[in-house]
Amino acid sequence: MGKDYKFWKFMGALWICSSVVLYINSCSAQIPANRDQTSRGLKDFYQKYFSIGVAVSSKNLSGDEAKLIKKQFNSITAENAMKMSSLQPREGQFYWIEADSIINFGLNNNIKIRGHNLCWHEQTPDWIFQDKDGKEVSKVVLLQRLKEHITTVVNRYKGKVYAWDVVNEAIDDNPSHYLRDSKWYKICGEDFIAKAFEFAHAADPDAKLYYNDYNTERPEKRDRIYRLLKDLKEKGIPIDGIGLQAHWSLQEPTEKQLTAAIEKYSSLGLKIQFTEVDMSIYPWEKERRERKSGESDQFTLALQRKQAAQYAMVFKVFRKFKAAITNVTFWNISDRYTWLDEYPVKGRKNYPLLFDTNLEPKKAYWEVINFKNK
Repeated sequence: MGKDYKFWKFMGALWICSSVVLYINSCSAQIPANRDQTSRGLKDFYQKYFSIGVAVSSKNLSGDEAKLIKKQFNSITAENAMKMSSLQPREGQFYWIEADSIINFGLNNNIKIRGHNLCWHEQTPDWIFQDKDGKEVSKVVLLQRLKEHITTVVNRYKGKVYAWDVVNEAIDDNPSHYLRDSKWYKICGEDFIAKAFEFAHAADPDAKLYYNDYNTERPEKRDRIYRLLKDLKEKGIPIDGIGLQAHWSLQEPTEKQLTAAIEKYSSLGLKIQFTEVDMSIYPWEKERRERKSGESDQFTLALQRKQAAQYAMVFKVFRKFKAAITNVTFWNISDRYTWLDEYPVKGRKNYPLLFDTNLEPKKAYWEVINFKNK
């Protein structure tokens, strides 16, 4: 009986030890291997690859979020403060306060600044498309207004903003269409795209100019974006690169899709920036809706692991194509607040970033800096 007791006591201890080892292994992506990993930021790990950015508002520029920005990132983008409706809500009346605060934060902390954006079909004030009687303006008038806006904005930040998203999301979501049927397109045709780049280049010849869009890895949209970029290049329009927004999910893109997109765009001699990176824990949806009864928004351990694996995959691909990629920017700082918390499902929490609601690194963070992912 004594020998049996000792045997089962030994087996019990062995089982406990095995369980602890398995638990540690399952959490290893969340535990820093050494002090160096906690003292350095994303920008330091990727110093030899590309700059690492984040989208911010003026409210992020103090307190614990500002501290995190300065440690982790060496590039910032204004989430909303530099969009047309924010800067010029009424004709000739510019609001610079918030945009200036972001610019000054970057300059004071040796952080590069991306400009976002100069021409978009959303967050554009109605006045730009209308005359004093509320009627639709002519192509000549609209292009002149676009020129005045771009010239004023780019001139103000000349030498401070190193890159601009000049035109945003001009390709239609419908695979059977080419360009989006926006007011810009209805009034100007596709000329507004080339003109926007020309106006921006004239205002600051040293700034890098990007076309920016989403779902850029889906083959049918990828090919239409490629068509636009190729056309601009052949016409001698001053475009330096493409911004791939990278609003992704656990389901997409696949490694094959991402690789194919990078190879296709870079074949035009364009640089690539991933401008709005996040990894939704939910499948892609476009249309807004209410949260369904019983629909969970819990960030389970299984979802954490899937998200970490997806982030590991995309950053492995990024590192592979470091010659073509010049920046990777996350869209928002942490899960404390993200634009996906209310879009497209009202009242649903999302957890798409590398830092949790307490600004602590998540499993995905440790995978992103794990360069052993070959």
